[in-house]
Amino acid sequence: TGQVEIFKIEGDLRREVTENIKRLMEIGTYRGLRHRKGLPVRGQRTKTNARIRKGTKRTVAGKRGRK
Repeated sequence: TGQVEIFKIEGDLRREVTENIKRLMEIGTYRGLRHRKGLPVRGQRTKTNARIRKGTKRTVAGKRGRK
């Protein structure tokens, strides 16, 4: 049972991950900026897809009924 204490679990692990992300954002790394903007962090394409990170589509007022 002494071996289990070397692993971080649940709340401790969550807290560490959030602190790491906050640190990246504070020091202004590329990864931190991507987190701040809510874009994919690990090099995925964003021209198409990336909908999960970007959120739902925003419709743009377009050329409706024009010729």
